Amino acid sequence: MELDFQKMPDQLIPAIVQDADTGQVLMLGYFNAEAWQQTQAQGRVTFYSRSKQRLWTKGETSGNYLRVESLHADCDQDAVLVRARPAGPTCHRGTTSCFEELPGAPAAAARPAPAVGLLAELDHLIEARRQQPAAEPGSYTVRLFEKGLARIAQKVGEEAVETVIEAMAGNRAALAGEAADLVYHLLVLLRAAGSSLDEMLTVLRQRHQTISAGQRRPLPE
Repeated sequence: MELDFQKMPDQLIPAIVQDADTGQVLMLGYFNAEAWQQTQAQGRVTFYSRSKQRLWTKGETSGNYLRVESLHADCDQDAVLVRARPAGPTCHRGTTSCFEELPGAPAAAARPAPAVGLLAELDHLIEARRQQPAAEPGSYTVRLFEKGLARIAQKVGEEAVETVIEAMAGNRAALAGEAADLVYHLLVLLRAAGSSLDEMLTVLRQRHQTISAGQRRPLPE
């Protein structure tokens, strides 16, 4: 994919980064030719920082990298859409996105958040608590990480049993509550064990693609 850097006065091309799972717009950055090449070669978003006057890989300090899923140029080859999977909060303020609603702007129509997007936000928050426990010392999530993997695994088991009990009892409201607790503790367990929601979703995508292609795979026992 070729971009027309010469068209721009400063030879910088704007790029919008979008969460590949949720569709949420995460940030705006700028590519020069070198940053563009490095992003394609390494699979991590690297921009040219106008304030630092150098190449800047998103997450080089925080560890919250943006892993590239796909790159799209507009019809004039002078703007880019980057679909990426964030390793944590994108904004330096600790928020998922660098964009926020302007005061006085028309209220968006109320609608439920996409399921995967909501889980991704929760996963990002859990990872932020794991990486920076001092920021929220009284947090339940921080206390869980302090207790260690064995205790977290035990909690997942307890929540799983409680979820099954409510399902068998036919208590729909309690079932939803216990299932929410189970999913939360499972996300904490994944992070404590060095994994993540993203790794789990990758496995599900691969299985879905296999099934969609008409190939059979062994079912879990």
